[in-house]
Amino acid sequence: MQIFDTSVSRRVLLGGMAAASLPLAIAFPARADAPQPQREVDMSEVLKPGSLPEMAIGEDDAPVKIVEYMSMTCSHCANFHANTFDAIKEKYVDTGKVQFIVREFPFDPRAAAAFMLARCAPEGQYFPFVSMLFKQQTTWAGAQDGRAALLQMSRVAGFSEESFNTCLTNQKLLDDVNAVRERGARDFGVNATPTFIINGKVYSGDMSVDEMSAIIDSFA
Repeated sequence: MQIFDTSVSRRVLLGGMAAASLPLAIAFPARADAPQPQREVDMSEVLKPGSLPEMAIGEDDAPVKIVEYMSMTCSHCANFHANTFDAIKEKYVDTGKVQFIVREFPFDPRAAAAFMLARCAPEGQYFPFVSMLFKQQTTWAGAQDGRAALLQMSRVAGFSEESFNTCLTNQKLLDDVNAVRERGARDFGVNATPTFIINGKVYSGDMSVDEMSAIIDSFA
């Protein structure tokens, strides 16, 4: 779990994205099958539109809503998306039981740049682009030359150098990504990634398939 303690500065991202410091894996105590929430929030407020269109998969009328706040340079977020997300999607999202929403919570300029590129990807490619970046996180997040590393990854998704530069110099998009993070911190107390808000109950930290399944099943 990565703890949030600084804000992403509002600046052009191309001129020197310092190598992101990937958090070391932390040993957490073993959880019970159904983790206990840290607190509760008003889910109707959580689901109100923000500064950017929601990146959601699943039916709008799904009985369980999951909102994940994540950072692209968070190793625990990458672990969740590598080991848990696809199984939850198949088991609950594809069967109409869950709508899963991803929201940006960048910890550093490089994470913000990755989110901006995901937002600039062709329609329908946000989730595949995020998945690719998580799978290759150690390649680009810790690279000495962040711009070159992200450009190489982006070319795979169809970006040219021109479209890459245009995306990362879009100040409004950067401001909107930051606004998503700021709203999560201010209104819902998000201060770590990944943080999951599931039908109004807040959980912080990576989860296994069994742990998240136990939470979802408790709403049945």
